[in-house]
Amino acid sequence: MMEILSYVLVFLACFLSLTGGLGLFRLPDFYSRLHAVGITDTLCSFLLLAGLACQSGWSLTTAKLLIVFLFLLFTSPVSSYALANSAWRWGLPGDASKNNDEADLS
Repeated sequence: MMEILSYVLVFLACFLSLTGGLGLFRLPDFYSRLHAVGITDTLCSFLLLAGLACQSGWSLTTAKLLIVFLFLLFTSPVSSYALANSAWRWGLPGDASKNNDEADLS
């Protein structure tokens, strides 16, 4: 049962990784791409490490995987924020074709 769960979690992680990669190529501007990759990156790493932890059982390896996950949980959003902040400070424009005022639907 744990082996099947680990395969499912690793498969879901691969699927999310592909989804983030698709967003990287399909979305129009840097900020949208960063958002798509930043969100899927954290969840993908959680699913992958959870699948590996299910595969290894309760051992020292599982504790190490938990430490790696905690490290990624804190550093991945911080790195996404640092990239977005740096791009904004350098004046990188967003997608100018979007109309942000969606309240006017007439």
